[in-house]
Amino acid sequence: MKKYLVQCRSGFPAALIKAMIVMKLILILVCLNVCQVMAKARAQEKISLNLQQVEINKVFNTIERQGSYRFLFNSELKGLHQRVSINVDKAAIADVLNLVLAGTDLTYKILEENLIVIRQNSLELQDIRITGKVTNDLNEPLPGVSITVKGSSKGTTSDNAGNFELTVPENATLVVSYIGFTTQEVAVNNQSVVNIKLVPSTKQLDQVVVVGYGTQRKIDVTGAVGQIKGEEISKQPASNPISSLQGKIAGVQITNDGAPGSSPEIRIRGIGTLYGDQNPLYVVDGVWYDDISFLNPGDIENLSILKDASSESIYGIRAANGVVLITTKKGKSGKATVNYNGYVGWQSVTNQIDMANGSEYAQAINELRGNTNLDPNQFGTGTDWYHQILRNAFVTNHQVSVSGGSERSTYNFSLGYFNQDGIVENNNYKRYTVRLQNDFVVFKPLKIGYNVTGMASNSTDIPVDIFHQLFAAAPIVPVYYQDGSYGDPSDFDLGDGANFNPQVTLDYYNQKSKNYRATGNVFADLKFAKHFTFHTSLGGDFGQAEYRNYVPEYAATLKQRNTLSSLTVGRTETRNWIFENTLSYDNRFDDHSVRVLVGQSAQQNKFYSLTGNAKGVPYSTEDDLYLSLGNTGSSTVTDAGDKEHFTSYFARVNYSFKSRYMLNASIRADGASKFSGDKRWGYFPSVGAGWLVTDEPFFADQNIFSNLKVRGSWGVVGNAKVPSNLPYVLVDHWPGYSVQFGNTIATGANIDQQVPPVTYWEKAQGYDIGVEGAFKKDKLNFEFDYYNRKTIDAIFAIPILGSLGTSSGTIVGNQASILNKGWEFTLTWKDNIGKNLTYRISANLGINDNKVTKTQTGENPVYGGGGAATGGQLATRTVVGQPIGEFYGLQVAGVFQNDAEVAGSPQAASAKPGDFKFVDQNKDGIIDGKDRIVLGNPNAKYLYGFNTTWNYKQWDFTLDIQGVAGVKIYNANLGIRYGTENFSKDFYDNRWHGQGTSNTYPSVNIGGGDNYKPNSFFVEDGSYLRIRNIQLGYTFGNAVLQRLFMKQLRVYVNAQNALNFFSYKGFSPEIGGSALDRGIDTNVYPLYATYNFGVNVSF
Repeated sequence: MKKYLVQCRSGFPAALIKAMIVMKLILILVCLNVCQVMAKARAQEKISLNLQQVEINKVFNTIERQGSYRFLFNSELKGLHQRVSINVDKAAIADVLNLVLAGTDLTYKILEENLIVIRQNSLELQDIRITGKVTNDLNEPLPGVSITVKGSSKGTTSDNAGNFELTVPENATLVVSYIGFTTQEVAVNNQSVVNIKLVPSTKQLDQVVVVGYGTQRKIDVTGAVGQIKGEEISKQPASNPISSLQGKIAGVQITNDGAPGSSPEIRIRGIGTLYGDQNPLYVVDGVWYDDISFLNPGDIENLSILKDASSESIYGIRAANGVVLITTKKGKSGKATVNYNGYVGWQSVTNQIDMANGSEYAQAINELRGNTNLDPNQFGTGTDWYHQILRNAFVTNHQVSVSGGSERSTYNFSLGYFNQDGIVENNNYKRYTVRLQNDFVVFKPLKIGYNVTGMASNSTDIPVDIFHQLFAAAPIVPVYYQDGSYGDPSDFDLGDGANFNPQVTLDYYNQKSKNYRATGNVFADLKFAKHFTFHTSLGGDFGQAEYRNYVPEYAATLKQRNTLSSLTVGRTETRNWIFENTLSYDNRFDDHSVRVLVGQSAQQNKFYSLTGNAKGVPYSTEDDLYLSLGNTGSSTVTDAGDKEHFTSYFARVNYSFKSRYMLNASIRADGASKFSGDKRWGYFPSVGAGWLVTDEPFFADQNIFSNLKVRGSWGVVGNAKVPSNLPYVLVDHWPGYSVQFGNTIATGANIDQQVPPVTYWEKAQGYDIGVEGAFKKDKLNFEFDYYNRKTIDAIFAIPILGSLGTSSGTIVGNQASILNKGWEFTLTWKDNIGKNLTYRISANLGINDNKVTKTQTGENPVYGGGGAATGGQLATRTVVGQPIGEFYGLQVAGVFQNDAEVAGSPQAASAKPGDFKFVDQNKDGIIDGKDRIVLGNPNAKYLYGFNTTWNYKQWDFTLDIQGVAGVKIYNANLGIRYGTENFSKDFYDNRWHGQGTSNTYPSVNIGGGDNYKPNSFFVEDGSYLRIRNIQLGYTFGNAVLQRLFMKQLRVYVNAQNALNFFSYKGFSPEIGGSALDRGIDTNVYPLYATYNFGVNVSF
């Protein structure tokens, strides 16, 4: 290929000639653009006419003389000579022609260059090619909108930018539908460009609901699904999005620990398992997780909770405890939008326990010891340990996101930072998050994309027993002496119990934790053959958690000292992946709608942990602490690991007829490596049906309901969230099992776990009957459910004879059944007052009854719960016919007032005045285990919530109230006593300290005799009502936004848990726990209120 160099020999420089050429091209483009603008302007010119009884062809001539349009028609057309009258002023040409040609057999078509063709309407209509764009009320493009020609099967969907193309008859009517928006019918009217704006539906049954492996209109859902939008979650500041759900969804109980960075406990429709993890399965963008601590609440678009077996069964392998589905935010085509959401606030303890002061404590200890060694007048108020250690704490959260894209690619990028101080000194949690989402349209049928989230956190931890220490610490001991040394309990001859200084505990506890996590998935969607979509996704969850606790040599008090430094380190790694493929078919024809899904899933979960300890490790810096630096032979290392595989196949069919009758069915088969032999596979079917009653002709004349739907469902789900070692014998090696023969030591071992007779899938099957709808004008929406759910073959640990030789004393297997049944009610009222005030009020109530229906022990109960927290006694009982883990103990009838009362009682051998007087239930003259009765149920019977939002012009107000009732708490704090612990002010003021002083509270010897045994005194009402969230916000108007170059600016103030109403005497009645020790309070993290100021900004 030859190249030629063309030289310019004129007097002008070559650069100037190039510039002139460029200017010429620009001039041509400008002219073309001006012509196009002028053409558009002519097309938009308005017509003014005032004609009386003139022929139609004369009207066309008059319009042409105005210079805007030209007409083309056959002068022989019938109707041209028909006379009409018309009087319009600045009317659109289409409106004028519609008036002129009304009542004739003539029609028109507007072509380019303002040429209007008039022809006979009876002639065969021609197909035309139309284009358009579908947007929402904010002018944002809507992808995936269904556009069909009314009366035919012809149709298409909008692309990623909301654009569509379709060949239609020139007089066609388009039916435009999109989940969550009101369906519209749009007349083409010979237009070549048809732009459509959809309006969000306000009807409850038109709302889109995220379900397993897809979405459905609520009208088509036959199961029980609760849903909350991401904007509601982000409005309530929280470190974990689950915390924002309290009181929002009927039947869902959420218990917050309160510690910085902690994950809340969630129970859906009661407790459904007795062994292992009770939390639900989390599915984020199709990837399965055990928790979502890595997720920034501001990244959530939508959250759904699957509550019944039919909606859950598509996730059969892990759905026994419910499923939480989360969809994260995605980019939208258009200009980049930058959002900032942030708040700062402080936290303050709202229910601090008042303790006996110094002089009161001295008096109590004298009474306990029966002497006067401590002079109450010497100590005054003493040390208030709660005020010393607890503090007001700082919290802040910041998130910046950028989203946008084009017709072929969209993106969403966000960064987050969360920092929370604990209300205890030396306690802090920081989290950093990054998230990137991209979708790419490779070519029209094929879309690929990815969602990736990274999280890093670090925390400064506190000892688990610090709050018990604060409760028990002696107020006569100062924090520091005048010389700066620590106050020492041994200087006051306090003996056991109060022999610690909590400040020392905190100062020398040096545990730092770090957590790193990378999650997400890559996916591809291929649409083919019009109604088919193939979806493939590979997701992963990779994490590493580590902690390091270094204790130096120190001597703070007589008891609190360490003569040899020690280092403890731990590391946990998780490597989980899931690979899923689905093929779906979606078609609507005539009055039928059919959706079919088939799929395959493969998973692997891998876990490894290592813990080490060494003595004598020298300290230089935090980064230079290693086990290998410890004394020779002092290091110990233990490790553990687990790997499990799952293979699954599933299918679902959704069918509806006239959107009036709905039928859904699904089946899933799961195979798990953790079960052996022929027990590895489980099968989980479901079926559901719905009936839209108000769509029936016989219901058309009623004036009560705008919609009314009845639904019912049945399904089976499974639980594989149990230890992988259940089917195997476990052998425990421990030095205590060794035996010495002469100079030889024989290493011993013991069986820790026997092989259960049977171990296989734990299953739950149940049915749900629901009614939902709205009254006229859709102002009052309602939803009622009745559910009945039975867990069969529940894995349960039951006691076995000690002669079998197991160190655990139990055998684990499929040895129980559990029943949860109840009602759920939700009412929502939406309305407006005048033009400027709109409001929404919602209330929900969940009622749950829980009981055990079968155990391998028959009628014999299984005891559990408490232990060290209840004086070494077991405080709960699980037995057939009763709730799980009910409190069980002796009934207190009063307090012995004198020796005569003691002598005449069944407790004469062990009691003395001031001790509890127990009821001899069986009248055998002995107080023993046979006199124990049920003391209360730790499982809440009633869960309720009240939520309201008001908007007046630019102001918004939100109030969220949540509560529980019908629940008991075991206040173990009162009975955990080893000697000279302090007493609460309530106990001190009401204690028995002489005949007639109290018949309710015992003496200060509450930890002595039989007083510590589980009894009714320690069981308290755990009902509460809380103002979970109260918020006032203001959104600035356009005038301010334009000056600040912003799209949106909102500021708000917020208070959480500011008001709390309960009678419980501990920090908080919000007590969680496992199935058998739920509701036992051993000093939980104190409840605190949070007050925030926040800003939402968009550019």
